[in-house]
Amino acid sequence: MTYVALLRGINVGGKNPVDMKRLKATFERAGMAGVITYINSGNVIFRHPSPDARALATTLERAIAADFGLEIKVLLCDGAAVIALAAALPDQWVNDAETKCDALFLWEDVDEPGLVERLPIRPGIDEIRYAPGALLWRAERQNLARSGILKLSRTDLYQRMTVRNCNTLRKLADLVRHVAAGAD
Repeated sequence: MTYVALLRGINVGGKNPVDMKRLKATFERAGMAGVITYINSGNVIFRHPSPDARALATTLERAIAADFGLEIKVLLCDGAAVIALAAALPDQWVNDAETKCDALFLWEDVDEPGLVERLPIRPGIDEIRYAPGALLWRAERQNLARSGILKLSRTDLYQRMTVRNCNTLRKLADLVRHVAAGAD
């Protein structure tokens, strides 16, 4: 199986520094194959035969703790699910100078369509869609200060998600295809 590991809260504002070359080696020592890291925000694509994502996440969290001395949460996504998430993004949803567009990846215990109704969405400001495994969000940058979604960072729910911009999500989908094909 091909997986995407999303590490929560590394290399943010100088906190929890993790070198990507060392992280790749950590994953390889933990038995992962075809390991590729993407940018410094903790994205790792790899193959492993186990279908048990929870057990793999625990293995990786322990390996990271041993190698880096950090307690980092790892969200594992099936590669096919990442490709489906990228496909669910409307083509015109981009992350650029005018627009902010993010994928808010959800831990399993909060991943359900009804979550959207419980969010502090500001009509006319926030556009949000649920897709299995994530919330897809878009807002015009000129309106970000008025966004309700940005207030999530002050909630317990925020601890059960990890955020990547839509450009990163699309790139991760491309890398999943690459790793799944066995091209290391």
